[in-house]
Amino acid sequence: MWFTSDNAAPAAPEVLAALARANAGPAMAYGGDAETERARAMVREVLEAPQASVEFVGIGTAANALALAALTPPWGAVFCHDEAHVEMDECGAPEFFTGGAKLVSVPGADGRMDGAALEAAMARVGGSVHHVQPGALSLTQATEAGTVYPAAEIAALAARAKAAGVPVHLDGTRFANALAATGASPAEMSWKAGVDVLCLGFSKNGAIGAEAVVFFDDAKAWEFQLRRKRGGHLFSKMRFVAAQVSALLEGGVWLRLAAHANAMAAALAEELKGVEGVRILHPVEANIVFADLPVAAHEAAKAKGAAYYDMPGAQEGFVRVRLVASGATEAAEVEGLIAALKAG
Repeated sequence: MWFTSDNAAPAAPEVLAALARANAGPAMAYGGDAETERARAMVREVLEAPQASVEFVGIGTAANALALAALTPPWGAVFCHDEAHVEMDECGAPEFFTGGAKLVSVPGADGRMDGAALEAAMARVGGSVHHVQPGALSLTQATEAGTVYPAAEIAALAARAKAAGVPVHLDGTRFANALAATGASPAEMSWKAGVDVLCLGFSKNGAIGAEAVVFFDDAKAWEFQLRRKRGGHLFSKMRFVAAQVSALLEGGVWLRLAAHANAMAAALAEELKGVEGVRILHPVEANIVFADLPVAAHEAAKAKGAAYYDMPGAQEGFVRVRLVASGATEAAEVEGLIAALKAG
């Protein structure tokens, strides 16, 4: 009954097999090898973006922070949802790697940024040497609330940003879950919707540690490469990062794992409706469920070994929790958690 995070899931068997294959003999270092170029080509093919610049890092924090640094000067503003991962969970990495850019939080229900609020936030910056200047728009897909932006909604927000001269960064750590939820193509969810830089996540979806940073306009790609090296995130044995990406893209493994994770979260949410007193807090569209549990049910589940994170904000008599399914979550885990909650 493990629902702490998709980061906690084991690596996909396809990834482990690919790493063993990549380990056969020597290869050029720092991404100059055939495996890395193959992975780049596969990302471009999946995104229908043959001219895109594709680079790899090992973790999502590096992907997001370095990508934003390539888009935003130290005196810039990064507009993000007030619960975005770059705002809440990166320990100041975007500010550090940009050299001091200001994160400007924008509200919106269920983790999705409100368009009118974005315009109002952009109107409050720039125009004077005393103010930070427009830098970048950062969207999270899927959102930290477990919801998903439809491609048309990304396009609408991107259009508002572009009208103000602001480029668009998409934190796609759960991009595959969003694709599985909506049926949109990767291109429709990214560059066709106005995204300039996509951080395409694999670590939460079957990899050990692999993220792709995709610049659809490569004007900033060289700067990203320099920042990656200077920031200590250029792996010497890059083939082992790239091999994970190739293994997950080949045959659509990444989408199969994401669809399974989404299905397990949906099943969990449906079963939670039958537990007395439980309140589900957001629409369950990807692989995350937020809920308020009665204290007795929570304590019973923990006593049975259920693993999940407690969150702030619950009313007296309840515990707010985040439950995350992964590509390795089994139906028996869902059933076991529900049975434990009902025992309370």
